[in-house]
Amino acid sequence: MSKITIITVNFNNLEGLKKTAESVLSQTYKDFEFIIVDGGSRDGSKEYIEEISDNVTLWVSEPDSGIYNAMNKGIKMAKGDYICFLNSGDIFFDENTLNSVANQVDGEVGIYYGDMIWNEKRRRRLIQVPEMLTYPYVLSHGVNHQSCFIKRSLFEEFFFYNEEFKIIADWEFLLYVIFKKNILTKHLGITVCIYDATGISSVGKNQRAIYDDRQIVIDRHFPLYNFNPEAIKTLTEKRGKQFLYIKKHRIAYRVLKWCMSLILIFLPERNFKND
Repeated sequence: MSKITIITVNFNNLEGLKKTAESVLSQTYKDFEFIIVDGGSRDGSKEYIEEISDNVTLWVSEPDSGIYNAMNKGIKMAKGDYICFLNSGDIFFDENTLNSVANQVDGEVGIYYGDMIWNEKRRRRLIQVPEMLTYPYVLSHGVNHQSCFIKRSLFEEFFFYNEEFKIIADWEFLLYVIFKKNILTKHLGITVCIYDATGISSVGKNQRAIYDDRQIVIDRHFPLYNFNPEAIKTLTEKRGKQFLYIKKHRIAYRVLKWCMSLILIFLPERNFKND
């Protein structure tokens, strides 16, 4: 059976760290590594890690240059066959999550992924990921790393997270290894985690930076495709969501959603503000 490593990155988020650590340590499945990479927090996080250190495989608390620098530190510390990043504030869906995952992970697949619950202050919503990942879907939606179990050797074979990016390096990695290197993926068929949607990538003011960085990735790895952030923004507004999430006829819905994703790639540049 493949070994799983859980990596938690934290910086000055003591309450979130406690939630995550309690979720990890309460798992009924116990044969996993638990690594905490703290960025030199001054809010009591280091002291809390010291308190639970007997239940933590490895930990470090020192300054870093950003979240992906911290995540790369965790990867280099890990010994497990598969890595899941459950950052401070994120939790597993329930205490049996890792047991369900471990029963499916066999070492033959590069990336296992599941569904997740998007947890905002005022509401929760289930994010269901397709059984088969398509380029248009990952391009426009991505797959949250909190719900992924990534074979550790992929980082050594291809590259670690690109630290020049502040938000989308995990998106670049998945897009590259799945669609450039054709790494095998598999849907776990379970809800893996509850994602804390107050993080940096979820803040509205960061969306323009995300779009710009994604364009850099497309130009670098998939130069023949046109990434149109304004089109994506328009199609994901409230009315677009209502249209795309009509699930009365599930087959037609999936076909329609896939076709709309293709439009995002080939739609010519337009000035939507003047429409």
